[in-house]
Amino acid sequence: MGRTVLENAKISVVVADDHPLYREGVRRALVQSGRIDVVAEAENGREALAAIRQHRPEVALVDYQMPGLDGIAVVHAVVRDELPTRVLLLTAFEESALVFKAVQEGAAGYLLKDSSRDEIVGAVAQAANGSTVLPAGLATGLAAEIRLRHESDQPVLSERERQVLELFAAGKSVPDAAAELFLSPSTVKSHVQHLYAKLGVSDRAAAVAEALRRGLLE
Repeated sequence: MGRTVLENAKISVVVADDHPLYREGVRRALVQSGRIDVVAEAENGREALAAIRQHRPEVALVDYQMPGLDGIAVVHAVVRDELPTRVLLLTAFEESALVFKAVQEGAAGYLLKDSSRDEIVGAVAQAANGSTVLPAGLATGLAAEIRLRHESDQPVLSERERQVLELFAAGKSVPDAAAELFLSPSTVKSHVQHLYAKLGVSDRAAAVAEALRRGLLE
């Protein structure tokens, strides 16, 4: 559904991100555009959802990964409660599987954190007008993901997720995996979270068991 207010009216927005400097940069970019009114900010998912319920903005820019509730959980709650806000997810992860999940849950779109100021402002305007926002480079990947999901119910794992899964199967811990893959523990934990979401599990043992059941591990 598009905007029903006057064209020169400012777009109301809630900005949610747990990194203060990034959140301030986004807020400044939106306000300086002259087209957007940031009605509230939040540093975690629960604050974001509370702000959305209180202010009922046209658009909410929500970090995909936040304490409390992640971006997908916020989207799910907004859709479930039939709130008028369209939620744009912000993320540093350029993965078609995440885009697919976000759009499937009802997100207005998916925006990479390294987007320019003009791209962020434009994305908010598009979302407010009822459009689905996808980075150009991910549109093709999303189409491929949809085809893959149609052809098989198997989760599509990224190369890193597959490597982490294989290390878990070998009995490695997250610190072990980080050392072996030359990645930071926080980066490995992010891949682990995505892996768990795709497999529908919550711990290492269950991930390995489910992967074996689905034939993802030999």
